[in-house]
Amino acid sequence: MIGDVVGKPGRRVLKDSLPGLHEQHQPDLTVVNAENAAGGFGITPKIGDQILDLGVDIMTSGNHIWDQKSIYPYLDEESRLLRPANYPKSLPGNGFVTVNSTIGIQVAVINLQGRVFMPNTDCPFRKVERILDRIPKEVAVIIVDFHAETTSEKMAMGWFLDGRISALVGTHTHIPTADSRILPEGTAYITDIGMSGSYNSVIGMSKEIAINRFLSGLPGRLSPETYKPQLSSVIIDVNPKSGLATAIKWLGFTP
Repeated sequence: MIGDVVGKPGRRVLKDSLPGLHEQHQPDLTVVNAENAAGGFGITPKIGDQILDLGVDIMTSGNHIWDQKSIYPYLDEESRLLRPANYPKSLPGNGFVTVNSTIGIQVAVINLQGRVFMPNTDCPFRKVERILDRIPKEVAVIIVDFHAETTSEKMAMGWFLDGRISALVGTHTHIPTADSRILPEGTAYITDIGMSGSYNSVIGMSKEIAINRFLSGLPGRLSPETYKPQLSSVIIDVNPKSGLATAIKWLGFTP
């Protein structure tokens, strides 16, 4: 699972890093959060296709999925791009999908969005329970990308789902947390994977523009920082029969 790809620098480090990561770790499934892939705000159909062509199996997203209007039809056409499941059903796209890994194991991937300091959505806790009821029992491996602002909401979701899913991985805040672990009932957890972009920045964006916004209180258009982007990800090992995790490791990777 690879953290939020931020603009062209994030796409570049993803393209440069993924072959080496695949060769070294030989993952059975690769998931990328791509909601910031287009200039730091949203994703376009062209960029979605480019990311999938790199060998990515599933793209998740978050609140910025709606920033590029051209993505709306694509969300209905391309099942491998998810939007948070707890947005209204009337909106384009889906919030979860079941796919086959490279070794033929069925894996369900669920995308949720938090509500604390985030846009108005349905309750992610109740929504994920309804989704879990819909997933066939023979699908043991379940991955959740929880795109949320606060550590408390992410941690609460981890404990809420412990033992019922394989992994709960946090995205959105763009800064990796040092708490990757296996929870007591067997769910792999990390509060935030971190972003794939430049860390010589303010959460992936030009630090000069961000600082000026804080100093002046005036809006300024943010743009992705280009200096030395780094990919952030986690490698998760899961028992395919029980669906419970056996290991999770955070990786910072610069090609």
